[in-house]
Amino acid sequence: QVQLVESGGGLVQPGGSLRLSCVVSGNYFSSYTMAWYRQTPGKQRELVAVLTVSRGFGEYADSVKGRFTISRANAKNTAYLQMNDLTPEDTAVYYCAADRSGTYLGADGMDYWGKGTLVTVSS
Repeated sequence: QVQLVESGGGLVQPGGSLRLSCVVSGNYFSSYTMAWYRQTPGKQRELVAVLTVSRGFGEYADSVKGRFTISRANAKNTAYLQMNDLTPEDTAVYYCAADRSGTYLGADGMDYWGKGTLVTVSS
């Protein structure tokens, strides 16, 4: 079974930065679409960023465009989410997810999920 393990969350002040990492087990990471989602209590899970193999570039929620960057290091089986200029509205549990198809069909199409890492933005 493929496992995804997130790390890098924590407490940061408004305006600060964090980089989340997602290590993926197995031998097929380079063929996976990778995505980051976030969720806060009482709200639906929200797509933050997705990086498809077929397109080769990141796509972002409007709320994070220009501040967040999704990337990957295939040699390390790792996906990243660089988050800059953080605001309290970015506070959430962040999850990474992988789609074996290499395309993106929405959250229901993601095959594997991590357990999440908490990001808290507060002064």
